[in-house]
Amino acid sequence: MVAETEILCSQSVSVQYYSAKMPTKIETEFFDVSSAAVAVSPTDITTTSPRSQIFRASDTEISIEICRSESARCCSTSTQSTTALETPSSRFVPSICSGSHSDIGPRRYNEDEHIRIDDLSVHLGSLYRWSQPSSFYAVFDGHGGSDAAAYVKNNAMKFFFEDANLPQTSDDDEKFFQDLERAHRKAFSSIDLALADEQSSVDSYCGTTALTALVLGRYLLIANVGDCRAVLCRKGVAVQLSHDHRSSCLLERERVENLGGTIQKGGYLNGELTVTRSLGDWYMKLPLGSPSPLIAEPDVQQTLLTEDDEFLIIGCDGIWDRMSNQEAVSLVRRELRHTHNPQQCAQELVNQALRLNTGDNVTAIVVCFSSLEPQNSVVSQRPRFRFCLAEEARKKLQSLLGGN
Repeated sequence: MVAETEILCSQSVSVQYYSAKMPTKIETEFFDVSSAAVAVSPTDITTTSPRSQIFRASDTEISIEICRSESARCCSTSTQSTTALETPSSRFVPSICSGSHSDIGPRRYNEDEHIRIDDLSVHLGSLYRWSQPSSFYAVFDGHGGSDAAAYVKNNAMKFFFEDANLPQTSDDDEKFFQDLERAHRKAFSSIDLALADEQSSVDSYCGTTALTALVLGRYLLIANVGDCRAVLCRKGVAVQLSHDHRSSCLLERERVENLGGTIQKGGYLNGELTVTRSLGDWYMKLPLGSPSPLIAEPDVQQTLLTEDDEFLIIGCDGIWDRMSNQEAVSLVRRELRHTHNPQQCAQELVNQALRLNTGDNVTAIVVCFSSLEPQNSVVSQRPRFRFCLAEEARKKLQSLLGGN
């Protein structure tokens, strides 16, 4: 059995709001859920030209749970009403600390790869021009071999940052984050095209899913292709920040069928893959430029964190095929209280998936948004009292205590 662990710590900044992507006719404004505990899984997403949006709906929240079993054939949704108000205490500066763990599981080879960078400025050096601290995390779940996942990991910094046309300022304005999202989308497209190039030495039958998480100041930007998943813990409640690209989602099935694809027994796209989006797998996308039901277009979610946001879990499908979002969050939260160590939490999450007989490689990253130092307990001192006894009373007390 092969295992891999890492842990790094650095300073970062939290964020203020949560964003969800919905096709409903709501004005594009901020959606503040800073004081509410919600479970969110954005499933109703425009698939032809997906865009991330940020909403304000103080009297509405979305509660969505995606069934991950292969027997499910649609994404279930529900809504609930509540009121959430922003408080001054929500503007805090946490300390980011992360840990990760990967295990081969029952497979012959480990085709998973991951990236964990708590301080992006150290890796980019002079190329880093943002005034706010930033972190970057990613999980790549390969199939048809490990070459595609390894290629994406080894070239991720080049495509996402070094060669990307990134905005040069990090002000919290709409245009900056639109440009940042646009650059992230282009990076996914560039990686996919690079995998089609013979110079990449990656076989056309090899591919990978990908999920990236970029923390910049108050913002958390999640982008994913495939079925890796990002889940946020908000006051102990699981909040799903990514969308699974599987045929079990009705929207993905409709998109595939509209492009001439078929979903066969077991949920396989054209009888080949269990995912409907991936990087690589060019044997299913050729000729270049032709419409294909298998695409590399990512879904992107922007989230502004609050002090209620405790940690983020990023994991491959080897975890989510065996655990629900809430089960994973509760496990990590419980482990954090005992160990104050995100690496141990990631390892325990992976081990739990193995105990539940996952049939895949398993990789998990845990990113904490607050200090993990155990709180020093304050020992309360009992007040001292002084008694004044009369001589006669003192003698009687001595007599009762032993005649001294």
